[in-house]
Amino acid sequence: MRSLNRLKWLHAFEATARHGSFTGAAQELGVTPAAVGQLVRSLEDWVGHPLLHRTRSGKERLTLVDEAEEALQDITQGLDKLETGLNKLRGRRSRSVVVVTASQVLMMNWLMDRLNRFSETHENINLRLNVTEKLMDVSHGEADIGIRCGQGDWPGVHKTWLMDEEAVLVCSPRLVPPGKMACREWLATQKLIHDDTPHPGADFPSWDAVLMAVGAPEALDSGLHINSTSAVILSALSGRGVAIVRYALVKQLIETGQLVQLHPDRRWPLKWSYYLVTPQQKVMRDEVNIFHDWLLQDVVSDRS
Repeated sequence: MRSLNRLKWLHAFEATARHGSFTGAAQELGVTPAAVGQLVRSLEDWVGHPLLHRTRSGKERLTLVDEAEEALQDITQGLDKLETGLNKLRGRRSRSVVVVTASQVLMMNWLMDRLNRFSETHENINLRLNVTEKLMDVSHGEADIGIRCGQGDWPGVHKTWLMDEEAVLVCSPRLVPPGKMACREWLATQKLIHDDTPHPGADFPSWDAVLMAVGAPEALDSGLHINSTSAVILSALSGRGVAIVRYALVKQLIETGQLVQLHPDRRWPLKWSYYLVTPQQKVMRDEVNIFHDWLLQDVVSDRS
């Protein structure tokens, strides 16, 4: 005979393990930390030994004992299966929700059109967007799936390569005279927009390296420094100067004529790539799998 109390215990234990605290689990479950702690202690009483190491570092932090570490994946998968079963009970007409996270600049200039196309062909799946510049904790359930650009060395997630990235030169078409798109001397006279956003490990090119590579004279002034990639692109769109940007973020703007690519024969490959990331220790729900596979195929089609 099954006990519903045990299901509550497992739910509280799994949330506590992910958050590392009763407080984080309580916020997720909508109860008090004391209530979560009592549910976990009830589970510990039932199994006959502690499941968490309790230490203090500013606020109480909880880590799993070895036996609990081994069992957690099975418990997580079981709770995911229960969620899948409940969705099936709701019927085919129910709308499932997939939480997608990406940076603002990627969402605006690369992802949004794809999301619209996905929604047109998958009416029973709602996409909820979590747009942020920080890395959402996909491994602990802050989102179902994320699109990240980097070296792919993020802990706690499963990653699937989407595409490589490179840097290109762009500016507003209002700024560049006819026949000057590959003019080295003209480039050196323009205001240069510097993207001061950190790109750790990407080998993002500096303006000195770019000017040297195209054979242009040294720039006349220090240019415009901006610590936001989206603001760099907006500045280029408004005609403030010439920018070095990641190609995927401006590809659509180049294709629609809102930006022009200068020295189109020159590109600077980066050591960053785009990846789909999902929780490493959690079985993806059917609707997350559908979106994951659809986006992969859409990117492949875009390259062909």
